[in-house]
Amino acid sequence: MTSQHDSDTQVRLRLILVSGKTDEFTFSSNDSAADIAKHVYENWPVDWEDEQVSSPNILRLIYQGRFLHGNVTLGALKLPPRRTTVMHLVARENLPEPNSHGQRNREKTTESSCCLLL
Repeated sequence: MTSQHDSDTQVRLRLILVSGKTDEFTFSSNDSAADIAKHVYENWPVDWEDEQVSSPNILRLIYQGRFLHGNVTLGALKLPPRRTTVMHLVARENLPEPNSHGQRNREKTTESSCCLLL
């Protein structure tokens, strides 16, 4: 996950906690979100000690406003190699349903349409 990989496939991540604390890590473009969570958990920064979580399984990455599922690789995100990409790292048991926000919007639209027709 670190310097073992060729520099052409290395991706630097600056991870930001909800508290605003940050740290940088280097990964391979083949590493998945689950690999990253495990690595960060096992190499938890000293200055993040007061925010240590109980398991790597609850760590979630957010990139461009979306939660990354565990099997998504950095390469699949087409992150630029040898450049730093910023992601948020949060502790969360479950990921939100993919269409939950869109479903609520459709329900509101339907309700509004019904009321307009009356």
